[in-house]
Amino acid sequence: MVSLPAGGLVTAVTDKLLKQIADSYLSLPDGFTVHPKVQPQLQRRAAMLTEGGIDWGTAEIAAFASLLVDGRPIRLAGQDSRRGTFVQRFAAIVDRRTGVTYIPLQHLDKNQAKFYIYDSLLSEFAAMGFEYGYSVARPEAFVLWEAQFGDFANGAQTIIDEFIVGGQSKWNQRSGVVLLLPHGYEGQGPDHSSGRIERFLAMAADDAFRIAQPSIPASYFHLLRLHALGEEHKPMIVFTPKSMLRHKKAVSAVEDLIGETAFRPVLPDNDVDASKVDRALLCSGKIVWDLRAERAKRADEHTAILPVEQLYPLATEYVRTQLSRFPGLREVRWVQDEPLNMGPWPFMALHLLPKLGVDFTGVTRPAGAAPSCGSHSLHVDQQRELLDRAFG
Repeated sequence: MVSLPAGGLVTAVTDKLLKQIADSYLSLPDGFTVHPKVQPQLQRRAAMLTEGGIDWGTAEIAAFASLLVDGRPIRLAGQDSRRGTFVQRFAAIVDRRTGVTYIPLQHLDKNQAKFYIYDSLLSEFAAMGFEYGYSVARPEAFVLWEAQFGDFANGAQTIIDEFIVGGQSKWNQRSGVVLLLPHGYEGQGPDHSSGRIERFLAMAADDAFRIAQPSIPASYFHLLRLHALGEEHKPMIVFTPKSMLRHKKAVSAVEDLIGETAFRPVLPDNDVDASKVDRALLCSGKIVWDLRAERAKRADEHTAILPVEQLYPLATEYVRTQLSRFPGLREVRWVQDEPLNMGPWPFMALHLLPKLGVDFTGVTRPAGAAPSCGSHSLHVDQQRELLDRAFG
């Protein structure tokens, strides 16, 4: 990360605090029997916080713990949120013999704030509506609602349209609620791929809310802390990963969470010789790792890959700053997993293209009525074609 605070706010913590969080996952009550498959995960998490290789779930837990120690109460509710839909969170640990639940983040410090985490009923409309109301009634709390898959937020579209994205304009009602929407194209079909990025971007105006899709755990860590500690009290939509949760390269160092580090809306590409670059690929989320793997496979020295971590408000100046590092730049491409008529591309084509002053095109899947195809083999073929076009 960089020593440039976003919005004037440094969101880093100390290595001493990370060690305290790590200890909370190792210091379970006497006689507490952890499942033998869970125990190694707790030990692995503690090691990450002190040695590095921090994954997504651990970065999230670290952000939550640091806010609790700062005195900010947290409430997280969703479908299977205590464990994590993809077995990544381990916020609650169950004694395999007695069934007693132990939540490490409730035992960090005697002066810490309260931490509430619930597995909600399978009703997006009711559950999301309740969390929105809770965030309005208790503005000092950091309130999050999580979908099991981002697509499932469809069931709460009325809450999203009427209150979350338009509440301030319609009712002068302020909410800091956060929606966590798992989003990622892994060939699992139309109902397990898309959190509908395009819907939120279509309603994005007036700086009424924030939309982000981080590509590294450190970005997510700083994003959560920035949202909770910043002066702006408005909703945030975060498109969270699935396969990237366990991607071996999608990890962060301890140094990325401590010192003077902060959230960056656009990440640089420090793996290329800037003097050789003539093409830049802008992207967001999981596909950055597909593009980097493809670039390495091709031994391509002429293409830079720049992850856009915040989709709205669009950080145009950050994009320009990163592109200005490449004196020989001839073209910029936006690359996404989503179809042509979905994902960030329609928004980027409308709002970013006129401001770059360089050839800017989109590389996407074909337009479609459904968020993705229903055939895994077709998904693989489309992904291969997508990467060929990105570098072709």
